[in-house]
Amino acid sequence: MEDKKIIYGSAETEIWTQIEADFKADEDMFHYDVIIHQADRNISLYIDIDLGGGFEGGSEITRLSAPLNIAPTFKFAIHDKDFLDSIGKFFGLEDVYTGYPEFDEHVIIKTNHEGKVRELFADATLQEVFTRLEDFDFGIHTHTVEDTGEEQPFLELNINVGITDATALKPIYDAFVKVITELEK
Repeated sequence: MEDKKIIYGSAETEIWTQIEADFKADEDMFHYDVIIHQADRNISLYIDIDLGGGFEGGSEITRLSAPLNIAPTFKFAIHDKDFLDSIGKFFGLEDVYTGYPEFDEHVIIKTNHEGKVRELFADATLQEVFTRLEDFDFGIHTHTVEDTGEEQPFLELNINVGITDATALKPIYDAFVKVITELEK
């Protein structure tokens, strides 16, 4: 098994200088899998682009994931609205609204704590980042830790596009880190 690359930096600029260099070094990047070690936290960045072939259509993903130091009782999930969501509404499925119209028009939110989600997404920068994203899902998922067998909450963002432009990826990463910071207050 190949060891994962770890990017260390005492400042975020150091980290992004390394990521930008990696992206520039591989102009036709199809796979990128690193751990970003920032402020005593490990954040996994995974990008995979499969062009497919023959009758296959291919696939792309950009994933950010990090363990959370919070009680595993709080849950939320958001994703961009699409046609299937309008069908869900037809059948009576309910969504949480934050009270921020442009944000609410673009995303579907499910949670077990409406007030906490409204507070979390009150930040205009977070609203802007997630309003611009297409074809994504974002939320808290629980995973079993291999070493201990215990349940651990993780924050995960999956975007069904392989983002290999560091300038485009950085605001998404910053929003991801900001959500972690807010959740762990």
